[in-house]
Amino acid sequence: MPELLDFQDAFVAALAGQTSALSPWLAPGEGETGLTVYRNTVAKGCVDALAANFPTVLSMVGEDWFRAAAALFARETPPTGAALLDYGETFSAWLERFPPAGDLPYLAGVAHLDRLWTETLFAAEAPVLTGQALADWPPEVLAQASLSLHPSVRFSSFEVGIPSLWAAARDGREDLELSDRAETLLCIRDNGVVRHWVIGEAETAFLRACRDKLTAAEAAERAALAQPDAPLAPLFAALIARGVFTEPAR
Repeated sequence: MPELLDFQDAFVAALAGQTSALSPWLAPGEGETGLTVYRNTVAKGCVDALAANFPTVLSMVGEDWFRAAAALFARETPPTGAALLDYGETFSAWLERFPPAGDLPYLAGVAHLDRLWTETLFAAEAPVLTGQALADWPPEVLAQASLSLHPSVRFSSFEVGIPSLWAAARDGREDLELSDRAETLLCIRDNGVVRHWVIGEAETAFLRACRDKLTAAEAAERAALAQPDAPLAPLFAALIARGVFTEPAR
């Protein structure tokens, strides 16, 4: 059994380019052709996984550009596990320093939002805090409560309109335009389906405050400061309706 484990470790190392790791099991010069087949299979699996995990990036740059970039990324950052469903955690950061993406300054942000979508999809389950449950809370209790975000909630802010650009491309629209207004994208999983919205400054401030474990009253103050003209009651009701919060532990 130890020898089998040693061979498996050596085989993985050989696939990563360290052919000499298999020298105890192969005669000199043997194995390279077979390893090339395995390496190509692994590389194709990585590229296919990245295409599945970053469909918006793929739609914006085209098949050839994406697969060439994905092959380079996979070579530099091979997967660390057998499951490729969420492969590409660092793809967005990699695109930021990838020279051919220099003419597409929004691309790393689009990749980041694709990643957020994947994280939302595979996040843990938890009971959703409903408006009906909140109706039983006295106002003073709600004001001092710290509302916990549902595990599937993800949100990210940008100084320009990358969220709207991402949403339009994700929905298959052709009228893609990058605005110069600041935006935040909110993602939530609802009964196994990922929903997304572009939200304003008040909602963003409220969510950040909740993430930082501030009370509901403090979160409302942050929202009012961020966007003084925002109606807070409808804002809070909309967040509840979207399932943003999880029920407190009993």
